[in-house]
Amino acid sequence: MSERETWTTDEFGPSHEGAVGVLLADGSVPGPVYFDTGSGSGGPPVSQWSVYDGRWAHVPRAAALRAVCSCGWAGPEHPLDWEAIGEAALGEGGHAEADACVRDWDGHTAQVEATTVPLPEAVIDLLERLQGELVKLAKTSPVAAVRAARRLEVTAAQVGYWAARDTRDDLSAAQAAAALGLDEDATRKVLARFGRWSPYL
Repeated sequence: MSERETWTTDEFGPSHEGAVGVLLADGSVPGPVYFDTGSGSGGPPVSQWSVYDGRWAHVPRAAALRAVCSCGWAGPEHPLDWEAIGEAALGEGGHAEADACVRDWDGHTAQVEATTVPLPEAVIDLLERLQGELVKLAKTSPVAAVRAARRLEVTAAQVGYWAARDTRDDLSAAQAAAALGLDEDATRKVLARFGRWSPYL
């Protein structure tokens, strides 16, 4: 894996890991670049968008930025104005385009959430109120908040056991993944954890 800044949400995790992607003038996606660290090994591969400034012979110059996601989704292109960037570092000169990519990915995760199995409003409200109460409790009695968090883990394990087993019986892996907003591998692991079977079965 190459080094670059990525983003995830608490719920979807690496199933929807976002990043700023780079496009060259011909529309192709450049490979990672390597910078000599002095050890002769060439250093770790880097694909952070801000390094593609064309100032090194082995580093191409980005023509546009776009949001990308580990699920395969890609956002619209945001062209870079190199005349306006001038001698500035790309990380500074392309900041507005990179911010637009973050907003695009936020929109993508909102769309993913909209396609997941809906939760009843009463459950959503209860979870939000519970979180608020636990945040307040953590300020006055951290250890009590830890105990409450532990009780939540126990409750989740109890409720999730049969729910996971019924989900496995009722839905295909693809259907369950779509309902949860996760990829199939992550879904398999979540169901196995709650249903208490080996994820490798």
